[in-house]
Amino acid sequence: MSDRRRSLLRTLADAEGPVSGPTLADDLGVSRAAVWKHVEALREAGFDIESSADGYVVRTVPDYGGDAIAFGLDAPYAVDYHDRLPSTNDRARELAAERATDVLVVAGEQTGGRGRLDRPWSSPAGGVYASLLVRPDRPPAHAPICTLAAAVAVTQTFREAGVDAVIKWPNDVLVAGSERKLAGILTEMEGEADRISWLIVGIGANVDVPAAELPETATSVRVEVDEEPRSGSRPAADGADRRRFCQRMVEEFHALDPDDVLPTWREYAVTLGREVRVDTPGGVVEGEAVDIEFPGALVVRTDDGDRTVHAGDCEHLRPA
Repeated sequence: MSDRRRSLLRTLADAEGPVSGPTLADDLGVSRAAVWKHVEALREAGFDIESSADGYVVRTVPDYGGDAIAFGLDAPYAVDYHDRLPSTNDRARELAAERATDVLVVAGEQTGGRGRLDRPWSSPAGGVYASLLVRPDRPPAHAPICTLAAAVAVTQTFREAGVDAVIKWPNDVLVAGSERKLAGILTEMEGEADRISWLIVGIGANVDVPAAELPETATSVRVEVDEEPRSGSRPAADGADRRRFCQRMVEEFHALDPDDVLPTWREYAVTLGREVRVDTPGGVVEGEAVDIEFPGALVVRTDDGDRTVHAGDCEHLRPA
């Protein structure tokens, strides 16, 4: 999407009423004819834009898509949208190689989504599959705090949508109680000795996904809010608005200060206070998860004392 199209969308989204052609032309630094072409392109993309003597006003917005996500997005990211991609993280890597930054890559569907350790990630239609490409002024060792910040942002967004979401260390968002999976986060980066060159936060969130399309261990906003039977296929619930969900999780992430995110992460964490088994590169660590330390290490109380785990697969153990 061009900078001018993005500016036009921002102006129309912020306006409380019609915006005249001359005003849009001045704001964009283009002719009125060019404004008309941009408006026609938005109409072709599914926007209902009414024109009158007073100017242009947006009446309805498409359900999903790049322009739809950009319209009203209160965060400074360009939107790179694709109906289908193998992986939004892979596309973000391509953009990082082109020196891009502050880009939100979104796919309507993913055909080759992956999680940690290159495990396949189910990406059925109706989910939100997005990757944020940023260049934070931080050392590489701080990258895990961005994963925690993303987990907080996604959890807050699920809660706004009416789902009681919680966080499982290190990168999963679950439903409280059943602990079915709502979302996963995959953070990748490239860095030098003292700073991150680029960082990609990939998020796969089950939003408007019917129960029949989900694994037994997963759920979605559609299922939870609409109380849809796992064999059902009813229309989406009001909370299962992919466009608004995508916007809100990006806005929440942008508003967070990673240095201040740990208290909120602890509040949402379902891992703390649980008996866990963590498979780490150095072996298995088993005990009670008692805390989280900056930039994202889990503290596990074992029979031999507290262990600080920086990375690993965490399993919640059932009570004996």
